[in-house]
Amino acid sequence: MNYFDRARYFRTKKRLGQNFLIDGQVISDIIDYADIKPDDTIVEIGPGVGFVTEQLVKHARRVIAIELDEEAIKELEKIEADNLTIIHNDILKTNLSELCEEKIKIVANIPYYITSPIIAHLLGEIDDLHNKNRQKITDIILMVQNEVALRMTADENSPSKQYGLLTILSQFWADVEILRIVGRKAFYPAPKVNSALVKLTVCEKPLLDLSDYKHFRKTVKAGFAQRRKTLKNCLLSAGFAKETILSAFSKLNLDENIRGEKLSIEMFGKLSEALK
Repeated sequence: MNYFDRARYFRTKKRLGQNFLIDGQVISDIIDYADIKPDDTIVEIGPGVGFVTEQLVKHARRVIAIELDEEAIKELEKIEADNLTIIHNDILKTNLSELCEEKIKIVANIPYYITSPIIAHLLGEIDDLHNKNRQKITDIILMVQNEVALRMTADENSPSKQYGLLTILSQFWADVEILRIVGRKAFYPAPKVNSALVKLTVCEKPLLDLSDYKHFRKTVKAGFAQRRKTLKNCLLSAGFAKETILSAFSKLNLDENIRGEKLSIEMFGKLSEALK
């Protein structure tokens, strides 16, 4: 039975955002991109009925599959593999640091509506310097909407709608790259948009060396809060003093009419330091 027939046999649930990957070539690409070594431990998020899982167990020393859907769990239990551990839980409620002793690689075909919360859960927020999940992970192979992939890899020169909080959340603790575009027909049921396979290589240190990361997060959040306003007005609305803002802009030679999406992550760091 091929992947399409197997997926069609299973009753997918819209409320869980289930779209099962049924393209054998894409599944093969995921295995290749994951660069699995014989002693690797893989944590698979949202394995569904196990099409990717079936391949992961052939390459890794251990696969830990975290799935929320009880019916999907029953399908996963049909996979005959001594190196497969199935955990019935919500990934957002799972402490990855407690799953095993060794470092892990993440492979995830996640519900698209919770992409940002999952990235924050895996990497930690930009001011979360000692996040236990992130410290456990070496890299992440993640299937997301193509539009989201563009936001994750954007910079200040990208279209303004792409560059924002998700960009900084993704890039502050990881190197991010788009591996390949995945068409709608690679899934069942087919989503309305194309997807992309993204790799995040987790860094040991944050992108910037700052004196106050909470203040940086506050500055960034203010900068993107109201995109139609100038950065200066966004900062005023967030409670920063006008004199402090003008002094920081002058010090950094920033135009008072500049918008937040035109500042690089590095410049946001300098602005945060200057605003203190």
